[in-house]
Amino acid sequence: MSEVKSETQTRRLSPYLSKAAVWALSVGTSIGWGSLVVTSSSYLNQAGPYGSILGLLAGAVLMLMMCRSFNYLANIFPDAGGVYAYTKNIFGYDRAFLVAWFLSLTYMSMFWANATSLPLFARYFMEGIFKFGYLYTVFGYDVYLGEAMLTLAAIAGATLLCIRSKHMTANVMIGLVAVFTIGISVTFITAIFKMGSTSFSFEPGFIPDKNVFSQIMSVTLISSWAFIGFENVTHSSEEFSFSNDKLYRILFISVITSTLLYIFVILLSITAYPADCLNWLEYIGNLDRYEGIAGIPAFFAADYYMGDTGVFILMLSLLALVLTSLIGNLRALSRLWYATARDDILPERFALLNENNIPENAMILVALVSIVIPFIGRTAIGWIVDVTTIGATMVYGFVSAAAYKIAKARNDSREKNVSFVSLIIMLGFAVYLLFPNIFTNDMLETETYILLIVWSIFGLLYFR
Repeated sequence: MSEVKSETQTRRLSPYLSKAAVWALSVGTSIGWGSLVVTSSSYLNQAGPYGSILGLLAGAVLMLMMCRSFNYLANIFPDAGGVYAYTKNIFGYDRAFLVAWFLSLTYMSMFWANATSLPLFARYFMEGIFKFGYLYTVFGYDVYLGEAMLTLAAIAGATLLCIRSKHMTANVMIGLVAVFTIGISVTFITAIFKMGSTSFSFEPGFIPDKNVFSQIMSVTLISSWAFIGFENVTHSSEEFSFSNDKLYRILFISVITSTLLYIFVILLSITAYPADCLNWLEYIGNLDRYEGIAGIPAFFAADYYMGDTGVFILMLSLLALVLTSLIGNLRALSRLWYATARDDILPERFALLNENNIPENAMILVALVSIVIPFIGRTAIGWIVDVTTIGATMVYGFVSAAAYKIAKARNDSREKNVSFVSLIIMLGFAVYLLFPNIFTNDMLETETYILLIVWSIFGLLYFR
C-alpha cells in the first residue's frame, strides 16, 4: 500500500495535448447522437426554427460566460479533475465530493447514452443486423443479445484505444470531429442552396398560438444540456502542451462551433418534408407516422437534396459524433476519478498511471461499471440522461460560485461580475428544474426524480 501511495505522489500526468486536440475533445464530447436524431425535432416542437435558434444563442452566451469562469479557475488551479479541483481548493473536500459524485453521473450517462445508440444506428442504417437473440422487454424496450454485444464491443474498443496510446486517441478525436463538422456543414449548405429553387419555407418561425418569449425561454432553459461536456478538457489541465491562458480562446471556439452545428441541423431539418405534409410544422409534429430516415428530419432533408450521397455523409457524421462522445466522456471520467483517487476518495490504485502515463485502472473501472448498461434498455438510459441536466446545472453553479469567491478575494471586478451573473442564472435553472410546476406544466419523468434521489442516497452512504 505504501508503494502505491509513493507512486501516486511522484508520478503525474504528462503534457501532450495540442490546442487542436483540446478543441476536438471539447466539441466532440458536447455533441453526440441526440444532436442529429433528437435535438432538431425536440427544439422545433417547442419553439420552431426562430425560437430554437434564439434560445440556442442565449444558451451559447451563457456557456461563453462559463468559459471565462473555467479559464479563470484553470489558470489558478491547473490540476487534473477540473471543477472537482476548483471546488476542493475553494470550498473544501465535502463540497468537492458532492460535485464529483454528480459530475460522475453526468459523464457516465452521456457515455452510456451514446454507447447504447449504436444499436439504434444499426436499426436505422444497417437493416438491424444486430437485432438477434431476443432476451426480454424492459420498460417497453426490446433488448437483444446482438445489440448488447455491439454496445459492449464499442465500450471495450474505446477503452483499449484510450489505454494504449494517448497520442493516437488525440489524433482520432481530431479526425472524427473534422468528419462531422465538415459533413454537417456541407449537407446544410447544399440543402440551403438547392432549397432556393423550391417552394419550401421556414415559416412558421415560431409555434403558432404559443407565447413567443416562453418558446425562446423553454429552449434557453434546456440549452445547457446541448453543451454538456464542452468543459471536460479542464480535467486534463495537467496534460496541456501549451499555456493555460490559451484555454479561453479554445473553449470559446468550441462553443461557437457546437452552436453553429446545432443551428445547421435545426435548419436542415425543415428544408424538406414529405409530400403528404403541408409544412415543416405538420411533419415535425407527426414524426411517429414515419419509419426509417423519413423519421429523422435531418436525414430526410439530406436524402431529398443529395440522395444516397447526403445520407451517407450524415451517416458518417452521426457515427463520428457517437465515437467522439464515447472517447471524450471516457477520458473525462478517467481523469476525474484519477484526481479523486489521489485524494483518497476512490481507492489509491485508481490513481496509478501505466507506462504511457495514462490512468488505466480508472478507465477500466468506467468500462466495468458500464457492463450492465446494454441490458437495461434505452428507456431507462433516457431517465438517467434527464438527470444530467440537473447535474450540469449544479456543476456549472459551483464553477460560478468558485470563480466569484476567488475573484472577489482578488478584487478582479470583471471576473466577479461575470461569475455572479452566471451563478444567479444557474440558481434560477435549478429552481425551474427541481420545481417545474411553479413555472410550467412541463416536468421531468417521475422515474428521473426517483433516480436523482437514489443516486443522492448512494452518495450520502459512500460519503459517510
